[in-house]
Amino acid sequence: MQEIAIGIDIGGTNTVFGIIDKLGNVIFENKLSTTGHVTLQSYINDLCSLIKEEISKLDIEYILQGIGIGAPNANFYKGTIEHAANLDWKGVLPFTDMINEHFDVPVYITNDANAAALGEKIYGGAKDMNDFIFITLGTGLGSGLFANGKLIYGHDGFAGELGHINAIPNGRLCGCGKKGCLETYVSATGIVNTAIEFLEKSEKGSLLKDFDKITSKDIYDAAVKGDTLALEIFDFTAYILGVALADAVAILSPEAIFLFGGLANSGDYILQPTKEYMEENLLQVFKNKIDIKLSELDDGYAAILGASALVFAN
Repeated sequence: MQEIAIGIDIGGTNTVFGIIDKLGNVIFENKLSTTGHVTLQSYINDLCSLIKEEISKLDIEYILQGIGIGAPNANFYKGTIEHAANLDWKGVLPFTDMINEHFDVPVYITNDANAAALGEKIYGGAKDMNDFIFITLGTGLGSGLFANGKLIYGHDGFAGELGHINAIPNGRLCGCGKKGCLETYVSATGIVNTAIEFLEKSEKGSLLKDFDKITSKDIYDAAVKGDTLALEIFDFTAYILGVALADAVAILSPEAIFLFGGLANSGDYILQPTKEYMEENLLQVFKNKIDIKLSELDDGYAAILGASALVFAN
């Protein structure tokens, strides 16, 4: 009898779900649109019907251990999604209760970065670690914090938001309404805004001047070709991240820090200078103790793997 879990990742555009076994093998994956449903109830009904349809196709004997969900502004303690800006439904949504109307199994929910951190712990490079930081570098910056073998949720379920610590006082306006948040500088969006600012101020020649609309990949490609301005943009981004990580280390004393997502895939263009700036800003007792690593989660399945890890971790 094979133990399986359903992992669900709810994004602003699409909802992806998968059937995953305890070893992290993705047995099946599918998706449906998050938008375009008349009500939240109709969305839940469609999602659960599709999941049941895929489960019915399994040709193995199985035990469904539970359902894990990664979602924006998710509260692990309450099973709710609360005031998510990029979803059609506003307010506090009793999400796990609504899923339990269709499935009589445990249902867990947390934000996507926490889910990914759990995925790293259950399936990835943090299997033997009790203390680590997991950071997603996508459109924004998400994070999950592990201490003493447990994911930190805080008293209200929303702990671990490194993306919204103050990196630059009165800096760039963040989508959260604050100014100078870390994610406004260290993310795919942040590095593009840095590039725009550098291009406006610099008189140097640069491959980036050939683009009408710059992407983070354009900056990476230019850096690979030795473009001086692109390398300076990466260095600036790494400096801000390195200093922020040094502060996080002083609080958490992690064994390692895992980076995941599009910007992390820039490899040593972001990893090496970030490590150097972090080391420069660490207390002496922490120096040369903390590794900065790329996540071992498969990019294509990371979200649903992380969500399913909620089941196997509880």
